[in-house]
This record gives sequence, C-alpha cells and structure tokens, in this order.
Amino acid sequence: MDLGLKGKKAFVGGSSRGLGFATARILAEEGCQIVLNGRDSGKLNQAAAKIINDTGEKASFVVGDAADLDQPKKLIQEAVEILGGLDLLVTNTGGPPVGKFESFDEKTWQRAINLAFMSHVRLINNALPYLKESSHASVVTVTSYSVKQPIPNLVLSNSIRSATIGLTKTLALELGSDGIRFNSILPGWTKTERVVEIMQHRAKVNKSTVEEEIKKITAASPLGRMGTPDEIGRAAAFLLSPAASYITGVMLTVDGGMYKGTM
Repeated sequence: MDLGLKGKKAFVGGSSRGLGFATARILAEEGCQIVLNGRDSGKLNQAAAKIINDTGEKASFVVGDAADLDQPKKLIQEAVEILGGLDLLVTNTGGPPVGKFESFDEKTWQRAINLAFMSHVRLINNALPYLKESSHASVVTVTSYSVKQPIPNLVLSNSIRSATIGLTKTLALELGSDGIRFNSILPGWTKTERVVEIMQHRAKVNKSTVEEEIKKITAASPLGRMGTPDEIGRAAAFLLSPAASYITGVMLTVDGGMYKGTM
C-alpha cells in the first residue's frame, strides 16, 4: 500500500533514539522530509546521518528540550524554517522516573507533568498555525498502554499519560473541522533503552537479573515477545498518513495483545 506520505513535512519529537527514531526513519522511508528533535546534538547528528544513509531522504534536526516552557515554540519555528511548512507532528518524549507513589515529592510530579503532558500541549499549540495551512495535517501523540492497564512502579507515567489521551481525543473533536486529525499510539513493552532502564530498576528491587525480568514480561505476551521500535513506528506512520484519512480520535494499543481488556 502506498501511504501517500511522499513529500510530507514532519517533525518528530524525542527522535534521537527509541520509538521516536524508528518513527522518523520509517516516515523517511515513505518519502517524508524529516526534522528530528532531542536534547543531545551529538546523538541527533548520528540519528540524522543514519536516516539519510538508510533511506536516501533528507533528515535535519533541532536541539532542545520539549519539557522546558520556552523550548517548544523555538523548536517548531526552527523546524518550519527548515521544512518550509508542516504537515505531520509526532509528540513523543522520554518517560518519567520509575517508582511508587510515596517515593516522589511534588517537584518530581511537576517535572513529570512537564515532560509527559505539557510537552505535548506546547508542541501542538505552537504547531497549530502551520498545521492549519496543510491539506494533510495529522498529529500522533505517543503515550503508553499503561493508560488502559497501569504498570507497577510507574505511577507517574500511569497517571500523567492519561491526560495526553484526554487531550488527543478532545483535539480530534475540536479541530476536525480544520482538517487536522489527532490520534495516539499506546505502545506496550518494546525493546528500547527506556525499557532496559525499567528492567534494571525491577531487577534491583526484586534482587533478580534484567534477563529474568524480561522473561516475566514476555511470558505475559500472547506473542511471547516484546515489540520492536519499528513495529511501533509503522503503526504511527499509518495513522499519520493520508491512507488513514478517516481515522481520528483513535487510541491505538500496539502491545502484542498484552492489554487484557476489551475496550
């Protein structure tokens, strides 16, 4: 299937590694012009070079932390200057710290809110004027299947990412008349650096090994394994694409069947 993405202009947040990088690379494979984003210029340079080498498409990057109050405006403006407009927006960030409710003070909660919720709000808010000018505007927020099935020791993520789901659904309703689609990807356990960090925390708490903790996760999967970043990226690329032109307000769980609910 031709997704109809060739020539589309895309900003992908949190894309120096993991799910964001995989999404950016797959969009480039489909012919998109890409601007990556992250906090580390060295990692971004490497990521952009790999995308160019793998796909032959142009990939640029802008450096900055989307969790900072003033950064999203600058990031979007720089991306639009590079791309000459904006059609696609992927709001993706790293996850908040691992731990239980009583281990976090209010400052940690506020930092986590900025990271896992307000970054989405600010990126979308600053991108809207440019998206309204596009004939194929589409936004994908990246959250977690924990918004449907809370994950132990991830109280910050479980709580705050749910707000992004509410935001995504509301904007799909409010801005559909402007021709902008909003959807969310809810990844399950996926082989990323973030998941390795979580497994390391669990191994420490449970006095086990990372390998043993990974086996516990895969044993609960109907497919018997974790996902790969590319599998998440392909789902995101479809939702962003004109091939999904009648899909908006969808919270797509991509978890290999680990979520046990029916809704």
